[in-house]
Amino acid sequence: MPRQARLDSPGTLHHVIIRGIERNKIVDDDKDRRNFIERLERLSVDLKTSIYAWALMSNHAHILLRSGQSGLPAFMRKLLTGYAISYNKRHKRYGHLFQNRYKSIVCDEDNYFLELVRYIHLNPLRAGKVDTLSKLDWYQWCGHSAVMGRRNNVWQDCDFVLGYFSSSKKESRRVYRQFVQKGIEIGSQPHLVGRGLVRSLGGWSQVKALRRIGEHELFDERILGSGEFVERVTREAELIKKHRFTFKDRQDKAVGATEAACNESGISIEALMSGSRRREVSQVRAELAKRLTVDYGLSFAEAARQLGITTSAIARIIYRSREIV
Repeated sequence: MPRQARLDSPGTLHHVIIRGIERNKIVDDDKDRRNFIERLERLSVDLKTSIYAWALMSNHAHILLRSGQSGLPAFMRKLLTGYAISYNKRHKRYGHLFQNRYKSIVCDEDNYFLELVRYIHLNPLRAGKVDTLSKLDWYQWCGHSAVMGRRNNVWQDCDFVLGYFSSSKKESRRVYRQFVQKGIEIGSQPHLVGRGLVRSLGGWSQVKALRRIGEHELFDERILGSGEFVERVTREAELIKKHRFTFKDRQDKAVGATEAACNESGISIEALMSGSRRREVSQVRAELAKRLTVDYGLSFAEAARQLGITTSAIARIIYRSREIV
């Protein structure tokens, strides 16, 4: 069966899984680990790619990231190629280090972001690299210690993660740690690493049972989310493919359209981006959401960033407009 194309546009949330070829090690010692993490740090800054969670294991790694303007493939190519060359040179080996194709899963941020942060950060504990949560709090080869404030990973977007729990950093770390603690009791969650919808529904038997009573849910192994989210992501991909604008083209058109709409309606850019629910602001925002996604091929994530609202809000606007039509 041919491989499916990757789903990506700037601003897309991905759970990336990297594995060593034939399950072999990708790091031998702390020098290799520092090499990998330093490259991850440098590329996250250079390519403006937000890193929320990560765990570097012996023969695999997990990264939760939001792709930047250059896209996920460019980021991963530089990370994996650069590291593999340096690893092979250091250990005097030849050939592939990683499986030919890393796994990337587009994730429904509203429903899965925190679950993925917890799942990824608990990897060292599940694998026996540490045996208590207290030790995980200080474990340097995982992003959890940075979220807890034990390490100063300035390149890791810890504030975004902590913002889900409280406006107070001290309180948010306390609640975050309680959240991670509960994850230990939950145990393994296989739906977070692929075929999310099918597994979360209870397997194919449950999917078939739903279909027998007339309930159909779309699914895609490249996507972690509900059938509605799968439909949204695949439609976005089709729109982008159809328009074939470069990222800069889309951004320029979006900025121009936004400025023109604000000037025409007498609303400031600041008011539009503030999330204001004033009727006149909401109307302009709704029209722009449709124009940016349908006419210019922006992803929901790109349009949301341009208009100062969430991707879910963009989706509601688009689907509501289709229902009215």
